Amino acid sequence: MLIQIKGKNIEVTDALKSYIDKKLQKLEKYFHDIKGAVVVLSVQRGMQIVEVQLEGDGVLLRGEERRGNDMYASIDQVVEKLESRVKKFKGKLYGKTMDEGPREKEAIREQVMTEALGPEEETPEMPVIVRTKRFSMKSMTPEEATQQMELLHHNFFVFRNIDTEDVNVVYKREDGNYGLIEPT
Repeated sequence: MLIQIKGKNIEVTDALKSYIDKKLQKLEKYFHDIKGAVVVLSVQRGMQIVEVQLEGDGVLLRGEERRGNDMYASIDQVVEKLESRVKKFKGKLYGKTMDEGPREKEAIREQVMTEALGPEEETPEMPVIVRTKRFSMKSMTPEEATQQMELLHHNFFVFRNIDTEDVNVVYKREDGNYGLIEPT
């Protein structure tokens, strides 16, 4: 696995690199092919922040952790978060990325579940879609969509971009700013 480690307002030592490499190796058992991982370590206002983005089996996995004064604890926590997400959705990951038939897929899922959870634990329930909304999309600028999102007091808003006629999404980031998702 190719791991890129970047530091913002922090010197990335060999010990940190080695620790990150060791911790991320735990995630390899959940994927057939991990293309790589990007780890960004930063210190902001006394908070130790670790951001990890991992790409494997055609799936992007992202996690972030903020801790007071221990970068190693932040690394541990973000890897635990990523591992729990993979455990929760591993059936979907393996089911979509493999070319085997239904029986082989089920056997692989069972094997992965046993390895990850242990034979005595139950399989976690998958989330269920409980509501579907339909709405007409008005063409607008991203700035208008952001205003509409704020008026609705939502965290995101789907709209048709007036310039490209593509469906876009604006969302509110944790830092209070906004993000825009555009199709490629």
